[in-house]
Amino acid sequence: MTEAIIEKDILLAEDDNDDVLIFDLAMKQIDIPHVMRHAENGEVLFVLLKEKVPYILFLDIHMPCKDGLACIVEIRKNKEYDNMPVIMYTSNLSERIVEDCFRNGANLYMTKTATINGLVEKLRKVFSVDWNNYMHYPPQNQFVLS
Repeated sequence: MTEAIIEKDILLAEDDNDDVLIFDLAMKQIDIPHVMRHAENGEVLFVLLKEKVPYILFLDIHMPCKDGLACIVEIRKNKEYDNMPVIMYTSNLSERIVEDCFRNGANLYMTKTATINGLVEKLRKVFSVDWNNYMHYPPQNQFVLS
């Protein structure tokens, strides 16, 4: 009898279609069975979260309707999402924004890369964490994934 492959439900909140395409291509390269859902803004994100809490959420900071900072604050106020890892996914490296994301309960801060290979390496690091068995909150000096 073969073991059933369990696909990880990945939710990407990102308003830039090119970034969504690049993220999807990188996910296919890391060879993790997954289903990827996409929210094009913060309002759609909460609709999708109500339908199903994902294995992991990648959250862009600069989105229309409700930005990523407002989303992480709202997410961490809701006990339903206590076990959901939230990885900030952005091109913004402002120290103030990084600090706000850290203080408001994001699990990691992952900057967008110039290449798919760079993104693949970062995603491998994210998926090397056993998110099912513990929530990873690194010290602040390890919060930004490089």
